[in-house]
Amino acid sequence: MEPESIEKSEPTGWASKAWALLSAVRSQSPLIQCITNFVSMDLMANTLLSAGASPAMIHSIVEIPDFTPHANALYINVGTLSPDWLPAMKAAAELACRTGKPWVLDPVAVGASGFRLRACLELVELKPTVIRGNASEVIALSKASVGPTKGVDSSHESTHAVDAAKSLSKASGAIVAVSGAVDIITDGELVVGAHNGVAMMQRITATGCSVTALIAAFVAVDPSHAFEATASALSVFGIAGEMGMKMANGPASLRMHLIDSLHGLDEADVLSRVNITGYR
Repeated sequence: MEPESIEKSEPTGWASKAWALLSAVRSQSPLIQCITNFVSMDLMANTLLSAGASPAMIHSIVEIPDFTPHANALYINVGTLSPDWLPAMKAAAELACRTGKPWVLDPVAVGASGFRLRACLELVELKPTVIRGNASEVIALSKASVGPTKGVDSSHESTHAVDAAKSLSKASGAIVAVSGAVDIITDGELVVGAHNGVAMMQRITATGCSVTALIAAFVAVDPSHAFEATASALSVFGIAGEMGMKMANGPASLRMHLIDSLHGLDEADVLSRVNITGYR
């Protein structure tokens, strides 16, 4: 099943597109290989499972030649990066490129150290399909700069990173998504904003990592429309957060209800709640 394409600049078809993509994930159960950090593994795996995808936390370089070709998409997250893991990340990305599989990069805290910045630049050279980060990460990666950061937290609003995101997209060939109060998505020319979500999601560690895994799942079922898949995944995850917040008392209960809400999303929820618009 390939969801029907829509014009990138038109907001009217986004809701049906998002539902078609979520339905495709549920019916196809794409296998998503995640080379990710220790903090995010649990929530990321449960996010993928609740959406209908199949997660695999395979990071040993010994297994990559056998496993990566069978994955429908690869997700690389550098949150707890170490010299031991970087060769496996690069080998998996190279193999994904060679076999025509989409892969997604989350350059966590890319500007925090020279080692981390160099590693992410090397990964960007391996042609990720999508790069998703917060505003500070996208700005740092676009400018290839090292400087003070707040770890995984952003010191910039997503809207402040639009030009950096467009520049990074043009330079890398990737769709670039900037998470924030409004999630910004660009292919280097067109820009849309996904307005779903609640502020409390920022108080749960690994929600950014997890939505990037969901992007990988959406791109896996429609790799020729990565722009639409990226925006739709961000919106759907935000909707789950909105619905979960109605039942939550704080971050811990929101985490539980977020997963439950993503699992239970139906067509009416998606069609009535998706809020993706052209960005100026």
